[in-house]
Amino acid sequence: MTATLYHSRNPNPRLAVAVARHLTAPVAYEWASPFHPDHAARFLALNPTQRIPILVEDGEPLWETDAIACRLSQLAASDFWRQGRDQPDMIRWISWGKETFVRACDMVHFERGTKQRYHLGPIDHAKISEGLAMFTEAAAILNAHLSRQDWLTGNRPSYADFRMATFLPFNDVAGLPIADHPAIAAWAARLNTLPAWADPFAGLDAPPLPPIPGTKP
Repeated sequence: MTATLYHSRNPNPRLAVAVARHLTAPVAYEWASPFHPDHAARFLALNPTQRIPILVEDGEPLWETDAIACRLSQLAASDFWRQGRDQPDMIRWISWGKETFVRACDMVHFERGTKQRYHLGPIDHAKISEGLAMFTEAAAILNAHLSRQDWLTGNRPSYADFRMATFLPFNDVAGLPIADHPAIAAWAARLNTLPAWADPFAGLDAPPLPPIPGTKP
């Protein structure tokens, strides 16, 4: 049995592909455009939100990136999704990050990146200010933790590291002040030594994201 992972180059689908390739999970990769009129009905049947990533096994879809990462770890028989005593610590960082650091990165990237790529309206500078304030507060906590250890939990990467870093590969667009937080910058550099994180789409059919107006492709 081979599962199919539907993906694109957007942040959460990128995260799912990075996990799958880091684990060499037994999946087939299929690029998808779920909101295209020709494909919308198909993907709405797989996910009531119509969004990707979606993992399909034996005709059964699984949606939401964290759930997919958990299942990919099972398929690969890996503790990348930690088990036992280490699991609560991993979940702590996933939970905290999604409400703080990841959310802040998402807010800024949405205004400077997503809205511009997909013509969703002008930049809301108040939202950017809110996101930057949240980023500063969260980054101080994250930087302090990463100044004491290389990875969020234990002595090797876990899914918590990938999830926390969801938007860092898009920081050329978001422009978050990562360099102001040396331990976070060093952690991001360590992640980029992992081939599956640095370029999860190597060798895959994955068309580039639409360009942002006024920037070089």
